[in-house]
Amino acid sequence: MAKELSPSRALASKVIYEAFKILKAENGQLPGKEVIERIRNTVALTDWDKEVYVKTGYVRWESILHFFTIDCIKAGFMRKSKGIWYLTPEGEDAMKLGAVEMLNAATNLYWKWAAENKNKQAPVKEEDEIETKIEQTQKVNTDQLEEQAIDGIKQYIINKGAYEFQDLVAALLRAMGYYTPFVSPKGKDGGIDIIAYRDPLGIDTPRIKVQVKHYPESPISADAIPSLKGLINSGEEVGLFVTSGRFSNEAERFAREANVHIKLINGEELIGLWQEFYDKMNDEDKNLLPLHPIYFLGSNE
Repeated sequence: MAKELSPSRALASKVIYEAFKILKAENGQLPGKEVIERIRNTVALTDWDKEVYVKTGYVRWESILHFFTIDCIKAGFMRKSKGIWYLTPEGEDAMKLGAVEMLNAATNLYWKWAAENKNKQAPVKEEDEIETKIEQTQKVNTDQLEEQAIDGIKQYIINKGAYEFQDLVAALLRAMGYYTPFVSPKGKDGGIDIIAYRDPLGIDTPRIKVQVKHYPESPISADAIPSLKGLINSGEEVGLFVTSGRFSNEAERFAREANVHIKLINGEELIGLWQEFYDKMNDEDKNLLPLHPIYFLGSNE
C-alpha cells in the first residue's frame, strides 16, 4: 500500500505540476511571477495552503513551490534566470509520470546530487521538518526576493515610453564600450534606431546597426527581423534587435539562420546586461534605470 503523502508534499506535487503545465503551454518559459499568479487563479487552494509563515511573511504554498523547485532544478527538469522560469525537455518528459511521481523523481535526483556533492542541506522527509526547513532555507527567501526585484525593474521599463527605452539601449551600449553617434530622434528613422561604433570614427569593424522595439507584452514575430537584415552589409556590420519583451521561436530561428550576423536581446537579457555594466555608466545614463545593489548570504545549492 502506498504511503499517504504529507500535506506539504501533496501541496508541492500539485503546484509544481501545475507550474510545469503552465510553462509547457507557453513554449517552455514564463516569468516566475506570472507562473505564480496563474497558479493562484487556477488551482483550488485551501486556507492552510494560503496561510502566511509568521517568520518570513511568505504564503505557505508559494514558499513550498519555491522550495521544491530546488529539487527540480538539480534534477534538470527546470531552470531559473533573472526571474524567468524555464521548462527543460527532461522536465517535459518527466510530466508523463504524473504530479506525485514527477516530484518524487526530482527529489531522488536531488538526493543523488547532494550525496555526490557532500551537501549537508539535503532535502528532508518528514512533515514538520519540511515546514521548518522552508522557513529557514535562505535560497527560497532570496529566490522570492530576487523575483520581486526583477519584477520591479521590468515594471519600471514597461512604464517608459518608446524613445526612453531606446535611450536606455543606447546607454547600455556606451557602458559596454561602444560609441553611439546616432540615436534616432522622433520621426522616421529608415529602420535603424541606433548606430554603434567600436571607435569614435567608426573605422573599426564590425559596426552595429540597432533596431529597438518597446513591446513588453507582445513577442516579436519573425516578420520583424527581415527589415533589419536587409540593412546589414555582410562582413562590415552586424545587426542588433532589442525588445523589452521577448522574441517568438520563429524570430529566433530566423536570426540564427540569417546569412548576416543578427543578435537578439530580449527583456530578460537586457536587464542582466544592465546589471552587469551598471558600474561602468555615467550618472546621467544610470538615472535612466537606477539600481541599488543589496547583498545576501549565498547558498551552495
